[in-house]
Amino acid sequence: METDPAGQTDSGTAGVIARPPLLFLAALLIGFVLDRLLRLPFPGPGLVSWIIGGLLILVGLALFAAGIRNFSRATTPVPTNEPTRVLVMTGIHGWTRNPIYLSMFLIYGGIGVAAQNIWILVLTLPLAILIRYGVVAREEAYLERRFGDAYRGYRRRVRRWL
Repeated sequence: METDPAGQTDSGTAGVIARPPLLFLAALLIGFVLDRLLRLPFPGPGLVSWIIGGLLILVGLALFAAGIRNFSRATTPVPTNEPTRVLVMTGIHGWTRNPIYLSMFLIYGGIGVAAQNIWILVLTLPLAILIRYGVVAREEAYLERRFGDAYRGYRRRVRRWL
């Protein structure tokens, strides 16, 4: 364990509240259960929902692959429970600081639209708040402790989401 300049103990990881894929999966499952218990009407025909949902999922998968590929090329782990070895600032990470989480939101929303599930879409807001403050904020604080000025400069140049 390392000590940061403020005298706090640094465990070497971001200390997020939970693994992000599990948070997205939990929100999906809750959405499907709520839909089963209290079905709400979804606007629009099924074919349109499938097309829009499918496009969101495809864009999300492409963004996800680009983010994972960037981390792999930099030989830094993707899981939040492992220490970050390298600050990745190029490729897709030169456009958005969180391409993998952004991709998860696109896939999540695409599933909600394709399944015509209002509850999944409603749960997007609490999920976004959870990801923003329980995951991203902790990762940002960790990256600032770990990489200092390099991360602060990156944060000024590249937006958090888009």
